[in-house]
Amino acid sequence: MTVIDHVPSASTLDEEADAEVSPTATAGTEAERNYQALVGRLSKQSVEKHFNPFTDIDWDHPDFAIDVADPRWAAFADVMFGRTAWFHSLSEAEQSRLGLYRIAAAMKLGLEFENILKRGLLEYAFKLPNGAPEFRYLYHETIEEAYHGLMFQEFVNRTGLPIRGLSRWEKIGSRNVVGLARWFPSLFFLFVLGGEDPIDHTQRKVLREGAPHPLVERIMRIHVTEEARHLSFARHHLKHEVPKLKRRQRVRLSIAAPILLGQMAQQMLLPPPQLVKEFQIPKETLAELKRSPEAKEAVCDSLGKVRKLCVELGLVNRFTVRLWKANHIWADPA
Repeated sequence: MTVIDHVPSASTLDEEADAEVSPTATAGTEAERNYQALVGRLSKQSVEKHFNPFTDIDWDHPDFAIDVADPRWAAFADVMFGRTAWFHSLSEAEQSRLGLYRIAAAMKLGLEFENILKRGLLEYAFKLPNGAPEFRYLYHETIEEAYHGLMFQEFVNRTGLPIRGLSRWEKIGSRNVVGLARWFPSLFFLFVLGGEDPIDHTQRKVLREGAPHPLVERIMRIHVTEEARHLSFARHHLKHEVPKLKRRQRVRLSIAAPILLGQMAQQMLLPPPQLVKEFQIPKETLAELKRSPEAKEAVCDSLGKVRKLCVELGLVNRFTVRLWKANHIWADPA
């Protein structure tokens, strides 16, 4: 099995990119050249370091076997439910099944989010002119996201659990998100960060602490390695485009940002409805989770980088900061 010795962080790529897109660069042509150089570098990295889930993961290796009764799965449930009395009332077998169900449900949600993302990227690329450097990068990212979808779905299939993803109405509503890539790209790429940053934050935390199961560790290392490029592109695309927006567009973006990001982070990090229904989680337990300082802190922390970006872009002011606080995703700068 191939080993990923080093997983670049999105912040590392951002620092390298910022060295190229220097704030001392003069406006206009030079700044444009710097941005194009960044996009070209990300495209080059996509060629030099990429993964195929069916050649870079030995799915049939004994160490990667998925057994619903494996007690290691319980650790994935303990992170979310460990502080509740309800979780400790479950048998060890139920705790293991809950943990596996949770990680599989997260992967299903992730692959459906990336389905929306891919459609939006292609929608955006569709209107680009010949010679646009973003075109090549967007296709590289679309290919990588397609492989991620295959990787996540393969894991879900091998669990044998009745995992469902987004609801019918959420899937219908996703078409509006895809449309944003055409008529309001900055809001679309903010949506991208709202989905990818919380997942990336959570997966890196798991990897730092040690993933309980080697298959999950392998999947996460592949995912965060390639997502570092995707996050870097989305951030620098916003840095490149938001200053060009008309005032009314910036106002709309500043109002939409905290609402969108708050909803996205909660959807990614709190128990999905299918999990609640499958395990008949009591309403009191759910209320306890949502109100707990730990859960609020986790959601807020997961948006730290995109929150900082919004401040840098001038999308947070004394009026909109109230929306950030109302959605429990604001943290005063250190």
